[in-house]
Amino acid sequence: MEDSVRSEYFELLKFRSVGADPSHLRDCSDCAVWLKKWLEALGFEAELRMPDVKDGVAAPPIVFASRKGDEGRPVVLVYGHYDVQPVDPVADWNTPPFEPSEIDGRVYCRGAQDDKGQSFAFLCGLRDYLSSPEGAKAPAIKVVLEGQEESGSGALMSLAPSWRKDLAADVLAVCDTSAAAGLRPAIVAGLRGVSHFTVRLTGPNRDLHSGEYGGIAPNPAQAIAELVASLHNADGSIAVAGFRDGIEPPTEPERRAAEAGAMSEAAYADDIGCEPVGGQMGKTIVQRNSFEPTIEINGIHSGYGGPGSKTVIPSGAIAKISMRLVPGQSVRGAFEAVRAHLEDRVPRGMKLFVEDYNPGAGGFRLPLASPVFRLASSVLEDMDPRGPVFQWDGASIPVISVIREVSGAAPLIVGWGQTEDRIHSPNESYSLVQFAKAREWARRLFEAL
Repeated sequence: MEDSVRSEYFELLKFRSVGADPSHLRDCSDCAVWLKKWLEALGFEAELRMPDVKDGVAAPPIVFASRKGDEGRPVVLVYGHYDVQPVDPVADWNTPPFEPSEIDGRVYCRGAQDDKGQSFAFLCGLRDYLSSPEGAKAPAIKVVLEGQEESGSGALMSLAPSWRKDLAADVLAVCDTSAAAGLRPAIVAGLRGVSHFTVRLTGPNRDLHSGEYGGIAPNPAQAIAELVASLHNADGSIAVAGFRDGIEPPTEPERRAAEAGAMSEAAYADDIGCEPVGGQMGKTIVQRNSFEPTIEINGIHSGYGGPGSKTVIPSGAIAKISMRLVPGQSVRGAFEAVRAHLEDRVPRGMKLFVEDYNPGAGGFRLPLASPVFRLASSVLEDMDPRGPVFQWDGASIPVISVIREVSGAAPLIVGWGQTEDRIHSPNESYSLVQFAKAREWARRLFEAL
């Protein structure tokens, strides 16, 4: 990596662009301004689009840029996000989370991979292409970079339908996913959708002395544990009536292709430090992660959690819940099924509230015979003689479903992440080799187009 590119990369990483936290709105705005200026230097007409203030809270700006090109070539829309996950728990970081540190060929920093590193590497490859002789006949290119992907893309999801003309394109290029093991190229042929919400239980009007009121007052901490445990059967299958309605199973070619590129159970165990036994018993890891929906408990909070003990009966409890959805499922229908399940099981003496519902978007799968997949496969075979595998990613980029519908573009989702990048965790990193792969992919893709 050239010193000039390293300097730009590190400068971008230093912005504390935690889009979900209103206290970091200025950091997000500064980051968006930096990206706008960077794109303008490439000949783009760039602007910051400011979302409306909602409930007194402003959302981070959206960077939109466009560059005219050869009318005889496909129009390419590039999507990425500059917001990052919160850095908690800070104590678990080995280096300051917003001070990029290069160690043994890896850059450690929040956003080093997700998605500042991946999207910036792709944009650097675009710059390489535009500055080459082939770039003289570049296609028309549009770029959308948002600051809320990690918290649901609320602003872009609501605004995109009114930007049909601006977003209209033939190919939607996204670099925000992972390659297969050993950095073998991977084309994402589908993504699960995601929704999330908070469940709150209330009981006594205050925290109570567990001796004076034990055996008398209902306990929300115990109740929330029982309530969330009821969402699954003993074999790990989902126990919510109606949740799975409408699911479209994968075709046999899709299932075979997904299994062919999958990590082994031993590799997953080595990655996560325990056996990969989540989900329904009797189904393979690929089935559970690529083609099955999930209901996950993201956090439970109640009572006292500090040092020592505090013998109380808590007055309330909350659970953070997310759902990964697959094609055919109704986003609203799945949520209502879970809500009805929980409301039917509210423990005696308590009240249940469902709050902070973010519907996100549903899952999708793309046809393996897509022309853009054939083009991508050819490019990736030139990069790596092993050729690409196809993946149906268990993760979600909900806004892709919306942009796909609004723009009319064929999604081409190719990323270069690896499990050791530890995205969303302390000590996130991205190797210089991965950065170079993402950069080369972008250059070769535009040359092929």
